[in-house]
Amino acid sequence: MLSGRRLDLLDPTPVDIEIEDIAHGLAFVARWNGQTRGDYAYSVAEHSLLVEVIYGRICPNAPASWRLAALLHDAPEYVIGDMISPVKAAVGPSYGALDDRLGAAIHQRFGLPAEIPKSVKRQIKRADKVSAWMEATEIAGFSEAEADRFFGRPPEPAREGLSIRLRPPKEVREEFTARHAALLSQI
Repeated sequence: MLSGRRLDLLDPTPVDIEIEDIAHGLAFVARWNGQTRGDYAYSVAEHSLLVEVIYGRICPNAPASWRLAALLHDAPEYVIGDMISPVKAAVGPSYGALDDRLGAAIHQRFGLPAEIPKSVKRQIKRADKVSAWMEATEIAGFSEAEADRFFGRPPEPAREGLSIRLRPPKEVREEFTARHAALLSQI
C-alpha cells in the first residue's frame, strides 16, 4: 500500500489497514466500470460518501458507528476493485469470501464489529440501492423506468436535494478521509 503497509489478501489483519490507503484506492476505483458521463470517473469513494448521507436519512437516529459502517460498506474494493454483479456471480463464492475477510479486518481496525448486524446491513443496502438508482439515471444512461426495474424506485425523501458529483480523485479522497475522521470522533 502507499502507506508502506503490506496487506495479506488471504489473511488480512486490522493492523495492516490505514484509512489513507482506503481513501486513496477508492477515489481511483471507478463505479460502472467507468462507463459514465462526465470528465471524471464516478469513484467508489464518492459513492460511499453518498451512501452514508442517504443512510443517515433512512436511519436518522443511527449511531455514528453505523454511519461509519455505511461509509465503509465498499471499503474492501480499495484493493479488490469494483466488479459489476454479473462478474461477481461468475467468479463465484470465493469473491464474497475475500470481500468478507477484508471487510471484517477493516471494521475491526476502526472499532466496529467484524460482522455488522443484519438489520444494519439491510438499511445500508437500501441506501446503496438509492445511490445506484441515482447513478443509473444521472450518469449511466438509464431511463427512470429501467432504473426502477433494476433497483426499485427510491423514496423521494431519501434523495431529495442530492445529486451525483464528479470530482477529481484528490478532492474525493480528502472528503472521504475527513468524513471518516468526523465519524470516528463521534464514536
